[in-house]
Amino acid sequence: MLQELRIENVAVIEYAEIRFGQGLNVMTGETGAGKSIVIDSIAAVTGSRVSRDLIRSGAERATVTAVFDKEIAEDWLRENEIDADDELILQRRISADGKSSCRVCGFPVSAAQLKSIGSLLLEIHGQNDGLQLLDERKHLAALDRFAGLNLAPYRDSYEKLCFLKNERNQLTMNEEEKERLQEQLLDSISELERMQVREGEQDELAARRDLLRNSEKLMENIFAARKALSSENGALASAQDASWQCRRAAAYTADLEQAAGNLEQAVFLLTDAAEVLQDFEESMSFSPEEYDRLEQRLRDIARLERKYRRSADELPAYLDECRSRLDEISFSEERLQKLNVEIEQQNHQCRQLAEELHQQRLQASLILSAQIEKELHDLSMPSARFITELIPTDSLSETGNDSVRFLLSANRGEDPGRISRIASGGELSRIMLAMKNVLSRNDPVPTMIFDEIDTGVSGIAAQRVGEKLANLSLRKQVLCVTHLPQLASMADFHYVIEKHETGDRTATELRVLDQDGRSRELARLHGGDNITETTLRSAEEQLHYAEQYKLGLNTQTE
Repeated sequence: MLQELRIENVAVIEYAEIRFGQGLNVMTGETGAGKSIVIDSIAAVTGSRVSRDLIRSGAERATVTAVFDKEIAEDWLRENEIDADDELILQRRISADGKSSCRVCGFPVSAAQLKSIGSLLLEIHGQNDGLQLLDERKHLAALDRFAGLNLAPYRDSYEKLCFLKNERNQLTMNEEEKERLQEQLLDSISELERMQVREGEQDELAARRDLLRNSEKLMENIFAARKALSSENGALASAQDASWQCRRAAAYTADLEQAAGNLEQAVFLLTDAAEVLQDFEESMSFSPEEYDRLEQRLRDIARLERKYRRSADELPAYLDECRSRLDEISFSEERLQKLNVEIEQQNHQCRQLAEELHQQRLQASLILSAQIEKELHDLSMPSARFITELIPTDSLSETGNDSVRFLLSANRGEDPGRISRIASGGELSRIMLAMKNVLSRNDPVPTMIFDEIDTGVSGIAAQRVGEKLANLSLRKQVLCVTHLPQLASMADFHYVIEKHETGDRTATELRVLDQDGRSRELARLHGGDNITETTLRSAEEQLHYAEQYKLGLNTQTE
């Protein structure tokens, strides 16, 4: 779960440190006080896109740090070779030039890595998430998540089918195109076989060419070196004389043994160097014809590199590739017959696996519809009917041969229709919450954040939304931004966000409320600044009811 959040220089928040608890965490405050800034900060530290506009005016950079329990991310940490102690610490810094840096437990990571680990830790659902329900392309994925389907066997089979069909498409060409490609391949094979380029040959030729190019200076240097070593008064003769004299002296004192040995070693090394120089000089045979042949060969290899757009070392492999491609075309009819048989067999296997997915989805759709319908009834939509419509298709795709759409009848007597045509704004919020409450039972993400999902909800419906959030918080840590006292009263931890002016600057402050503070905040949510004894008593009654409701929930789970 999210344990702690530190915000520095983000919008109107100069510095804030918030410790969250397990259960339902609620944030309230006046419009514009900065509640959504807290959500934006959490989004930033878990990998969402950021801009310099997030930085507080006059500050050089903004920093958000979040501390989580690490258990759910241990596999990710291991895969990314990051060591964590008892806590998982994420940090995001945004500088004034728009650049950002990301860290996990002090280790630098990319924004993509931060988003990857963030997706394991929490989900953020905003006011517009209800609109995602209108996107029927996402309904199938939602049903599959609920059903816990393993699509891997089907997808492996489908990918193989697509590969076979693609190979067939490549072989299926008209005779004119086939003849043109055969001639092209034959020309390439003939030229490459004639040139016989070896892997590493280009480097060998270039090295030999450079040697020939500097042969005159090379021979001068070798001659001078040999003269310095092997002349009558050269280094080798001097070393031999010194070695002989030192060895005689060492016969009188052991102190010279090491020096004598060093001189004998020097004589050996100088003798070896002289022999190498002599052998090299005798082996050298330079001619202008050889140099010209090297240059021409290198030019020919460079021409092949340009023509075939491959390096010299890749040309031998390309020759094999051309031969293989020619064989495929030459025996394409035979291969096509085999491919058609393989494709028919693979298609049959895919359709069998797709039918298995269809049956599992059919069973899951009935359960999902029933559970969401029950949730909607609990959310003051007593006549609502929720239908998961499963539509088989003739063609296969990477998800099988089903399409799914969610249908709703919000009122008794109405035919089910697409959610976009049936649901109002407040109903969309409740439908989304109902779905999240059902789908989260199979979702390992430990923290769910709701940013003003109560839009368009009031009265009894708002009370039911608060109760559902309290219910959800038994399984997940829930963070919720709200303006409704019905939701705020259900909080296990209640934070108020207030904006105030200091000098010529505006700043936002966050603080956790005690029981008395909660009563006054609920009274404000009910009646604005006009807090009276009546509104306070009403707030206290609401808090008492919430406590009794949560006690009942806890009793049911024990």
